[in-house]
This record gives sequence, structure tokens and C-alpha cells, in this order.
Amino acid sequence: MSSVNLSRFQFSGGENAAPIENLAALPREDQERLVLAGIDVNDSTASGAFMQLNHAGVHCETRHEGLDLMDIRTALKKFDGLPQYYWKLLNPEKDEFTRMAQEHCNGGYFVRARKGVKIAQPVQSCMFIKGHGAGQSIHNIVIVEEGAELHILGGCATAHDANDAAHLGVTEYYVEKGGKLTFTMIHNWGSSTTVRPRSAGIVEAGGEFQNNYILLKPVGDLQMYPTMTLAGSGAVARFNSVVVAPTGSHVDCGNRIDLAAPDTRGEIISRVVTTGGTVINRGFIGASAAPAKGHLECKGLILGGGRMHAIPELDSNQDGVELSHEAAVGKIAQEEIEYLMARGLDEDEAAATIVRGFLNVDIMGLPAPLKKAMDEQISLLEAGNAM
Repeated sequence: MSSVNLSRFQFSGGENAAPIENLAALPREDQERLVLAGIDVNDSTASGAFMQLNHAGVHCETRHEGLDLMDIRTALKKFDGLPQYYWKLLNPEKDEFTRMAQEHCNGGYFVRARKGVKIAQPVQSCMFIKGHGAGQSIHNIVIVEEGAELHILGGCATAHDANDAAHLGVTEYYVEKGGKLTFTMIHNWGSSTTVRPRSAGIVEAGGEFQNNYILLKPVGDLQMYPTMTLAGSGAVARFNSVVVAPTGSHVDCGNRIDLAAPDTRGEIISRVVTTGGTVINRGFIGASAAPAKGHLECKGLILGGGRMHAIPELDSNQDGVELSHEAAVGKIAQEEIEYLMARGLDEDEAAATIVRGFLNVDIMGLPAPLKKAMDEQISLLEAGNAM
């Protein structure tokens, strides 16, 4: 793990930043950065919207009955410290980043879908950093009560002037019996940003959790390893990741699923490309109950240099468990290029087609505007790095 000197970042001050009633009033350059993090400030169809700017929650609104959305500090006061949820899935003493998040929590959100409420349109949540040397330390809690459904579209970004910034993010997910949570996270950090999310969740009987993660832009140093525990019969968890690491980026990412109840299923699918950066791609599925099924697929593509390290792990001591994995790292095969060229494409077009197919975000079920933005970013990748 890369060492980080947290003392060089400013994790306090600015808590009383003025609220932003209308996110469309943000400067155009900020809006452009947010769009590439999946946040459309002009989208009036979202079920709710939350924005954290450095150390302050500056915008929060809900548009759906049965949806609770507020700053985490407001929620802690309103609900007597959230004793059932706050720091229950993660240990604040886990490392220096969780300790900082506990000691200097300067925001984050609390979102809850009430029992039986099905919220079709996503809730937009945005973590935004501006300025030099800014540190952002947040704690999020997501609750999907029994039989409810919720989709959160989370965007994290830095402004153009945010140099040498840091983001520490703790998130705890709770999916109750028969609930369904889809969490889509898009990162648009800067090339000098240090990012340390720490996330964990629990899924009860018959619940479903799907996590989509997209990183297509440079980041300085990112390390994350969210863990989901399937604690009830019939629970399901899926992780889908699309990661691109340009020159200068260091990305240590992965996912863990613990199949801790019978008839549970877990799936981890990752597509990772390095165009000069370093990527450590981890994945773990463990089963302590049976029957249970899990599949892990880590595939990496090297374009124009860089380093890729894939670490898939499966673990169980139970009869009746089916766990499988596929892991592959390599460059575009020449026979694939030749196959497409034989059908009328030139060499660059053939390579670009292969990259686009490899970085397939269709499986994530993204909203149309976000899908369009992702396609545009992939097209830029193809044009610049396909060969």
C-alpha cells in the first residue's frame, strides 16, 4: 500500500459554506467535471439530490415519498446517533483513514428507502472537492428497508483547480429482507488526488445488492476494497467494475463477497485497462454456508505499457458450494485485429472495436445520459490509446 501523509491535507474549515439551492447555478467548468462523474445538475427527474462541497453539505432535496435523505450530521442528531447503523459494519480503528474519518468527519449523507417503497429514479449524490490541498472526510449510510428498492447514482469529482487533494469516504450499506439496492459510482478525480474509500454492507434474506463502479479518468492514488456479507438465505450480490489507469495513475481496487447463509449467490466482474498506469485488481469470494454459488472474473488489457496485477481468491470449507473464477491479463491479440480487418476495418478501427467491446458498460443498466457520457469517454480512449 502506498504511504500517505494525511497531515498535508486540510480536513477542517469551510463547514459553513453557503448552501446551493439550485445546482444548475454552479460554474460551467464545475458542471462539466460533474457530468463526467455521472451527475447531471439539470436532471429534474432524480428522486433526490445531495452535494458535499469540501467540508460542507451544500445541497439536499428529496422528491419521493418514503425517501429520507439528509446530511449525516443532521441524521446523527435527529436519530440519536444512529446506534443501529453508525460504525456497525466497519471498525474505525481499521487504519489511519478510518480513524481520520471518525475524528474529522465533515459530512456525507444518510439515505433510506422506507419499507416497501420502490423508487424507480436514481438518487444523485455528489462528493466534490475544490482548491489546493483540500481533504474531504465523509461517512455515508444507506438503508433499504424490507421490500424497498433504491438506486443511488454517486459521482465523485475534483474541480479543475483542485491540486493535491484527498478524499476519505466511509460507507455502510444495509439491505433488509427482500430489499434491492443498486449503487452506481463514477469517479472523476484529478491526477494528483489521493482516494481512500472504506465500504462494507450486509444483505438480509432475499435481498439484492448490485454495485457498478466506473473509473475512466486519471487518479493519483486510489485504494478500495468494498465488502458485502450475504447474511440471509437467498441473498444476492453483484459487483461490476470498469477501470482505466492512464500513465501516472496507481489503482489498487477490488471487491469481496462473503456468502454467509445458504442459497446465496455472488458475482464479481471486472474489466481493467492500463494505458501506462499501475493496477492491482483484487477479488475474493468466500462461502461459510451451503449451498452457495459464486463467480469471479478479472480481465485486464494492457495498452501502451503500464502494469497489471490480478489477484483472484476463492475460499470455502463447505460441501455443496460452487465457486469459480477466470483471470486474464494481456494485450490485444493480433488474430483478433486481423479477423476484424478481414471484414473491412482498418487496424485502428479494429483495435478500437475490441477496446469498446472489452469495456462494455451495457451490463450496468445506466441511465441514458450517463451511458452517452461513458461512450464518449471510451471513444476518446480508443482514439488515443487503441494501439
